[in-house]
Amino acid sequence: MADHPGAGASAASGTPLLRVLIAPDCYGESLTAVQAAAAISTGWHRSRPHDRLVIAPQSDGGPGFVAVLAAVVGSTGTVQRCRVSGPLDDPVDAEWFWDAASTTAYLECAQACGLALLDGPPTPGTALAAHSRGVGQLIESALSAGARRIVVGLGGSASTDGGRGLIDALGGLAAARQRLADVALIAACDVEYPLLGPWGAARVFGPQKGADAATVAVLETRLNAWATELDAAAGWQVSAASGAGAAGGIGAALLALGGTAESGADIVARHTGLAEALADTDVIVTGEGRIDQQSLHGKVIGSLCTAARARQLPVLVLAGQIDLDEPALRSAGVIAARAIADHAGSVRLALVDAANQLIGLTTVLAAQIGSGPARTPGPAAQ
Repeated sequence: MADHPGAGASAASGTPLLRVLIAPDCYGESLTAVQAAAAISTGWHRSRPHDRLVIAPQSDGGPGFVAVLAAVVGSTGTVQRCRVSGPLDDPVDAEWFWDAASTTAYLECAQACGLALLDGPPTPGTALAAHSRGVGQLIESALSAGARRIVVGLGGSASTDGGRGLIDALGGLAAARQRLADVALIAACDVEYPLLGPWGAARVFGPQKGADAATVAVLETRLNAWATELDAAAGWQVSAASGAGAAGGIGAALLALGGTAESGADIVARHTGLAEALADTDVIVTGEGRIDQQSLHGKVIGSLCTAARARQLPVLVLAGQIDLDEPALRSAGVIAARAIADHAGSVRLALVDAANQLIGLTTVLAAQIGSGPARTPGPAAQ
């Protein structure tokens, strides 16, 4: 977390200073959380150069989880690299963070089976074929390094295999449970959904991974059969647990291996000192690639809104696109939401020129801020 105080006192600008917490997630493949935070900071400073900006990029366990933690914990650890199987078998170079001081490994499933690793847009074929074997290989690498605690960031996966590939890579259910018996295994979840059913991995997230209706049905059938094995191995119904459906069901696999589920956003928040920052903040600025209903359940924005509501802090959201209506945003505590695509004039420009467009949008929003935290821009907009 970086603190950038304003260059002058309120008297110099004639406007009371604001303490602004800038805490975005990544914006898909366009901007990392670190890049997004820098862009928002730049844009805000252009309109309100005297405000105090606290920069604290966040992650919910999805893409960027390792990068954010490495930036925060970096002084006591190192980024490790290893070659693993990608979602469709082609080898990929994945990074994970090794905090030797605490013998903790931070992994990110998107590094091994992420949607971004597909050679083109997802299709029904890739949705059926994508697997999580590379995530198991990352866990293997962490074990070889001597990890006693392994935190696996979940989110952004191309696979919906329930973590079967991961477990196969570790030698199967029985062998994997034995190997991890003395290791604290944590599933850093980005969603709260179970493995199966109308709110499960296949039906909710399958379409985002290229699955059509017929493919979703096949994936659900596969997961039902696999859930029986996971539940039996664990001795309890892990498939119904909150977070089991994260990352195409990798959450369920980690729970079956003796792991526990935690909010990925909460894990990163602890490392970035978010609670301390919130105690000394007037307004929160956050964002991600697309705001939809899922954003309010386990994602960075949902976690920030919950924390902000307890402190009666206003939340401003800058997103690539917005798929929530004003009442939903208002009920979550978002007082203003702006889309980069609207500012840029097209989704294409918002993607290819993301940093500059986010800077410009932030400059406009900051200029609309009144003389204090209660005088913020008009209603949340799509």
